[in-house]
Amino acid sequence: MAATQNIVKRNGRIVPFDKSKIVFAIFQAAVAVGGRDRSVAEHIADAVVAMLDARNYKDSFPTVEEVQDLVEKCLIENGHAKTAKAFIVYRYEHALKRQGKQSLTYSSENIPYRKLWEALSWAADNQCITTHDLEESADSGKFSRLVEASEAFYQSEIDAAFKKIENSLPGTRILIIAGPSSSGKTTTTAKLKELLEKKGFFLAPLAIDNYFYNLEDHPKDSHGDHDFETPQAIELSLVNDHLHKLLDGKKVDIPFYDFKKGKRNGISASLAIPKNGIILIDSLHGLYDGMTAGIPDSAKFKLYIETLLQMKDSKKNFIRWTDIRMLRRMIRDMQFRNYDPRHTILHWHHVRRSELRYIVSQLKNADTIVNSSLAYELCILKQLLHGFIDSFAAEFSDDPDREDAGERAVRIKNLFAEIPAWQNEQLVPDTSLLREFIGGSVYEQ
Repeated sequence: MAATQNIVKRNGRIVPFDKSKIVFAIFQAAVAVGGRDRSVAEHIADAVVAMLDARNYKDSFPTVEEVQDLVEKCLIENGHAKTAKAFIVYRYEHALKRQGKQSLTYSSENIPYRKLWEALSWAADNQCITTHDLEESADSGKFSRLVEASEAFYQSEIDAAFKKIENSLPGTRILIIAGPSSSGKTTTTAKLKELLEKKGFFLAPLAIDNYFYNLEDHPKDSHGDHDFETPQAIELSLVNDHLHKLLDGKKVDIPFYDFKKGKRNGISASLAIPKNGIILIDSLHGLYDGMTAGIPDSAKFKLYIETLLQMKDSKKNFIRWTDIRMLRRMIRDMQFRNYDPRHTILHWHHVRRSELRYIVSQLKNADTIVNSSLAYELCILKQLLHGFIDSFAAEFSDDPDREDAGERAVRIKNLFAEIPAWQNEQLVPDTSLLREFIGGSVYEQ
């Protein structure tokens, strides 16, 4: 019996062997160190399969660990030391994660305690600490008051961040708004831009999303999903080159990225800034060193944004920030990116892995943190998405290849069971951060 027919997973289950998963893992490691030749990953995967076949397993099958050992061996023997190192680190990090130990490069949500205390204090003052409190707010006719209080809290976060930015001027030449997916960077950037322009500063937004490589150039897993969440999905060398030219007073042509087609297509705009201008960067990976390499830290102000909701469910568990952001992204992807919610939840494991490695781990470099949570938004999100979540929980329940999506769907289904759905979106101001996702924002998307 050929060794490549089946493989033994770590839990002992025997599943069909899928060479494309090896190709994806190798190409993903290669991209992490700057490689973009998929044919190399195919070649190494073929070598791994050939070595497995040569072992003649007879009535047994190779294990995941054996396959990974051979990947390392083939990479090293074929002169791909950097890719091998990235693969080894990735493998080791996940081994630590399975053991419940701290990763080498992954980080927990290491938010300063003061920010969490401020969020919890606000929740206590506004009687919104639990999902039951949220239900009470809706049932007692106080939901509109909660909306107003939530929006005022977010605005206070913007005002506090603005004061710190203002104190950094005129030395700041680049304002970076960074944070994990769907944390509200676009609206936060727009609001800070308004405040800075009122003070007479010229701001030049540099849309980093336009610097993505074409979608076909990103690693693709066995389900056909592309991993475009890493900083290496962006042509960082071009971003860095343009930043240096802009700071030198030169004009640059900004590319245009068509998200519906997944590829770059022409030029979006020409951009130049005066010597006293400020470049605005709104990006997942704004704090990643490679994006602004060679630019002094004194010329950069780094703002980090996250949905720091401090609310517990009926089992006394805090609601996960990543779940809130995934729900936001589901809606945004439908509205603006031509993706359905099923694609979003299946893709989220790529998002989360990249966040932990490349985004959350950079938090220590931020000059200030903005809390973008809106206590009332879960009720709006439920109204828009609960049907999808219910179907996903059922669809993925017995699918071992969709385990991550299934766990998320069940967790959110249980959360939605504890809160009311709110149908009246008119309560949400057109200046709200939530409008960035549900539509109707006064700020350009």
